[in-house]
Amino acid sequence: MSLELTPDEFETIVVDELDALPDEMVEGLENVVFVTEDRPDDGSLDLLGLYEGTALTERDVYGFGELPDRIVLYREPLLAISETEDELRDEIHVTLVHEIAHYYGIDDDELHRLGWA
Repeated sequence: MSLELTPDEFETIVVDELDALPDEMVEGLENVVFVTEDRPDDGSLDLLGLYEGTALTERDVYGFGELPDRIVLYREPLLAISETEDELRDEIHVTLVHEIAHYYGIDDDELHRLGWA
């Protein structure tokens, strides 16, 4: 049995978890927006989050006039794997760390090595 939360309730938990991240992780984020969506474009429940943008390690000339990078958390897939609110908070926390790591140029292989994927 998975959890059921409205989009607003889900977003409140995402904001709480974002606020709980270590300062050194979030202070370096520039021109990044965090959004929540129900599902990925393909409608699947396989993807929990997504980083859309150019990682810091790959940026050349970047800045003024650039659209912000986006970190998306998908409500329905995260709810589908969570039975309790505590589990949901843990999954959101790990997903935020994972997607923020992509912003900093850390790939999935390195995340696996560090135990975050």
